[in-house]
Amino acid sequence: MEKAQEWFDYGIELAKEFGPKLITALIIYIIGMWVVKKIIGGTRKVMSKSKYDESLQKFLLNLFSWALKVFLIIIVISRLGVDVTTFAAVIAAAGLAVGLALQGSLSNFAGGVLIMIFKPYKIGDLIEAQGVLGSVKGIEIFTTKLVTPQNKLAIIPNGAMANGNIINYTAEGKMRVDTVIGVGYGEDIKKTKEVLLNVLTSNPKVLKEPAPSVNVMELADSSVNFAVRPFCKPEDYWDVYFATHENCKIALDEAGIEIPYPHQVEIHKEG
Repeated sequence: MEKAQEWFDYGIELAKEFGPKLITALIIYIIGMWVVKKIIGGTRKVMSKSKYDESLQKFLLNLFSWALKVFLIIIVISRLGVDVTTFAAVIAAAGLAVGLALQGSLSNFAGGVLIMIFKPYKIGDLIEAQGVLGSVKGIEIFTTKLVTPQNKLAIIPNGAMANGNIINYTAEGKMRVDTVIGVGYGEDIKKTKEVLLNVLTSNPKVLKEPAPSVNVMELADSSVNFAVRPFCKPEDYWDVYFATHENCKIALDEAGIEIPYPHQVEIHKEG
């Protein structure tokens, strides 16, 4: 019974000594987090009014938010009576150990900084990198998020993005759609070019400049192949791609121009 009383008295003493500090630290943390949210919200509004690049805005806000939170945690720990200098030394040692263990993450962070500086792409751009084609959804501290044409989310480390090849289809504001249409050897080349070019110029999503082109590309085994190449905005690529194939087939049929079947060559060889 006496032992229990001793432990109870000891607990009371600890509560008296550390209770106020703990409560104060908790209050500081709650108020501090509220202040951090307000600061980040205000900074976001200032950046939006200043027309900061969206990619840079999100990256800097994310970085700024983490820095403020780390600063707040240090204040809370110091309020608990922990020596901040000693704590900083421990953090530095732990940071070195973690840094060695997470070299890939540090590389990704550095890659993110390089992407923000050189801006090979931004949010909304259609790019191809690391074997993935998609629209940039977000550029975060360690990763870049792409949404593929199949509406899949691809998350790629920034280190790989910064050190690899990147094809930005949006940067120039226009894309060329490469399609190949084959017709029979007996068909008139000039008439065929006229029909195919009319298909391109009648599509409102095909740009007038650079002008679309239709040229003989190849004299294949069973067909004369035409390179049909319209230009369009990056966001219209797939609409123009599919419409070109469909409308070329319809127009050639209406003009009475033969489109050979792919298996005609094999049938001819077997005969």
